[in-house]
Amino acid sequence: MSSKLSCNLARPPRAISSRVPLIAVWVAACFFVCVPQATAGNDAPSWMHALAGAPLPSYDEKTNAALLYSETNVTVVSTEKIRTRVREAYKILRPEGRNLGVVRVYFNPQIKVTSLHGWCIPAQGKDYEVKDKDVVEAAPNVEGGELVSDVRVKLLRIPAPDPGNIIGYEFDEEEQPLVLQHRWDFQRLNPVRESHYSLQLPPGWEYKAAWLNHPEVQPTPAGNNLWQWTVSDVKEVRREAEMPPFEGVLGQMVVSLLPPGGWGMRGFSNWEEMGTWLWNLEHGRSDASSQIKQQVAALTSGKNTTLQKMQALAEFVQHDIRYVAIELGIGGWQPHPAPDVYFHRYGDCKDKATLMKSMLEEIGVDSYEVLINIHRGSITPQTPAYRGFDHQIIAVRLPEEMRDQSLIATWRHPKYGNLLFFDPTDELIPFGQIPGYLQANYGLLVTPDGGDLVELPQQPSSLNSIRRSAKLTLDPAGKLTGEVSEVRFGNRASAERWRLRSVTSSADRIKPIETLLAGSLSSFRITKASVLNLDKTDLPFGFNYSFESESYAKDAGGLLLVRPRVIGVKANTVLETKEPRRFPIEFEGTFLDTDTFEIAMPPGYEVDDLPPPVDADFGFASYHAKSEINGNVIRYTRTFEVKELSVPVGKAEELKKFYRIIANDERNTAVLKLAAK
Repeated sequence: MSSKLSCNLARPPRAISSRVPLIAVWVAACFFVCVPQATAGNDAPSWMHALAGAPLPSYDEKTNAALLYSETNVTVVSTEKIRTRVREAYKILRPEGRNLGVVRVYFNPQIKVTSLHGWCIPAQGKDYEVKDKDVVEAAPNVEGGELVSDVRVKLLRIPAPDPGNIIGYEFDEEEQPLVLQHRWDFQRLNPVRESHYSLQLPPGWEYKAAWLNHPEVQPTPAGNNLWQWTVSDVKEVRREAEMPPFEGVLGQMVVSLLPPGGWGMRGFSNWEEMGTWLWNLEHGRSDASSQIKQQVAALTSGKNTTLQKMQALAEFVQHDIRYVAIELGIGGWQPHPAPDVYFHRYGDCKDKATLMKSMLEEIGVDSYEVLINIHRGSITPQTPAYRGFDHQIIAVRLPEEMRDQSLIATWRHPKYGNLLFFDPTDELIPFGQIPGYLQANYGLLVTPDGGDLVELPQQPSSLNSIRRSAKLTLDPAGKLTGEVSEVRFGNRASAERWRLRSVTSSADRIKPIETLLAGSLSSFRITKASVLNLDKTDLPFGFNYSFESESYAKDAGGLLLVRPRVIGVKANTVLETKEPRRFPIEFEGTFLDTDTFEIAMPPGYEVDDLPPPVDADFGFASYHAKSEINGNVIRYTRTFEVKELSVPVGKAEELKKFYRIIANDERNTAVLKLAAK
């Protein structure tokens, strides 16, 4: 199967990334209206009818469908041609499973879909069949800044995908592979009864199989260099909030194909060899043109240090080179030449990285491409070498004498010394830092020596924080008024800048403030608001605002009940579910948030009772809060720190308890009474 770098950084949700082609994936019902209807009367093939009485795999009442049978037959003809046949059949169990009735198969100039058929065996009545003539060809949805792509999709609607019915399909394809590697995706979002994979190799060929997220299964030799694998009763992977990416949990087998005499430039079986393949793809692409040389000279003129020069180049590539992807054929993996990227002033992630590399070379600084998946956990040290990446950044080789506190995202390589990781595509993260989804993530460092899978550094939690303080006044009627200052650092800053990147009106720029207040106050009115350092990414981002909230304090028989935690919700209900947790809980990054709220009491009132202090430290996270009296002021302070990026399933109950402690503190109230005269 082919794949490519998508480089889509529009803050993507945690989801299965696109693959070309997918064995079979399913589209939304919006395609139904554009696909011709089939007619009844044509028998489904015998392999489907054999499944009519087959037992179902293990499932529960939430299972929408069960994959009864899957078969992938791969025939390697030569280094220039691979044929694949796929057969699959589902039994629909719930109405929500009807979306499986539309099949889509991706292809491009290297992959030709030669046939696509589908059938339905109803619980009652005659079979349905849809053939090649019923297929609709379309362009897939364009993501992010992708402008031109040679990927297409064939769509086929299978009639009557209703509960109790069996639907199935079969397609054949021929591929002219860019790389001699294939992947078998046998685990799905639905349970699998049985799945088969066969590999027919020419005489003298060999293979190397590696398994992800599943115990290794030995093949059965069938003679004449034919190998067969089978897995059965494979449990479905059901979505969970804040779970690892699907790429990191779904069972797969990666097969590297080895022709006689070795791969040459067409394959790899380990990360070092993959790095060599990528280095050769990139070789010569960073050579500078005279225009690039002139631009570097202009940008670095007057800069006294190498660091200042690097910062100037980084700002140019981040902000002056627009993100646009044109990915045709090998262009999904090979960057465009740096002179072309500079001339057109646009490119995708690998293009921007290549231009940055070219410009750094002009000031005598080496750098190396780093391939990475923006969904942390997709690639791990246990992952075999395969094209599971969707983004590209660079590692800048720092001069040995260079020391600066702004250079945080550094890691020391045993041969190349101090390397600074930098993402030229993310215009909101300053040079010297990396966004949270890249931290503690594994990337493939590509050097002249080949590939090296390395773990990117994790930045201190204090560099990713919200520091909120407020000075407020409460009147005898319970009305709360005052001013709030909020300063954001790291990802906490870039997230707000991203949200406001295209907002132009002042009213819309304070929407985040309105959302924050609405989550904590039953009523409020913003009286003044301003945004700080929206476009100055090297400075902390902030909000300053004033508000008033009627009836914030509640009267209780002459007493006033006041919640010291005025705004901001840290508690989370992610684990408040009936089903047991199956996967770890993932955070985008570590962080350290602080709140300080000072509430001046109404004249004549004093504190009768304060909430108890909270000190909760569970190792992976901590929460500390306390309320104090200073004259006529209630001073509430708290810190919330996430120290680890992942909480294992075995500690899910601890995390649930931790969030409940926070929720209880956030609800606690102070009791005010009239002072004795």
